[in-house]
Amino acid sequence: MTQEVTFYEAVGGEETFRRLVHRFYEGVAADPLLRPMYPEEDLGPAEERLRLFLIQYWGGPRTYGERRGHPRLRMRHVPFRIGEAEHDAWLGHMRSAVEELQLPEPLETMLWDYLVMAANTLINAPG
Repeated sequence: MTQEVTFYEAVGGEETFRRLVHRFYEGVAADPLLRPMYPEEDLGPAEERLRLFLIQYWGGPRTYGERRGHPRLRMRHVPFRIGEAEHDAWLGHMRSAVEELQLPEPLETMLWDYLVMAANTLINAPG
């Protein structure tokens, strides 16, 4: 019998997502466009939410859903103005974080394609 390996397992599990999201939020913390979108003084709670979401999405533990229910990404982001500039800044920080992981090309492409798609769906202030 062969056992399928999830993307989560293939990229190294929780530690990989911890590194990815931490590096991403280091960029956000210093970004004058994005930082105001995080009202909490400490970015730790936002970092944990994104990490848990990505872990669950990619086949890891379902902690995000147990704590927060269905992701409802668009609904959760409605209070924030997300236009092209915010989209591009978010992807810029995420690109740096993804590249630092040095994943094998097919895995990096899968992750990056998902992040681009997700960022595109959250734009709520076109033009």
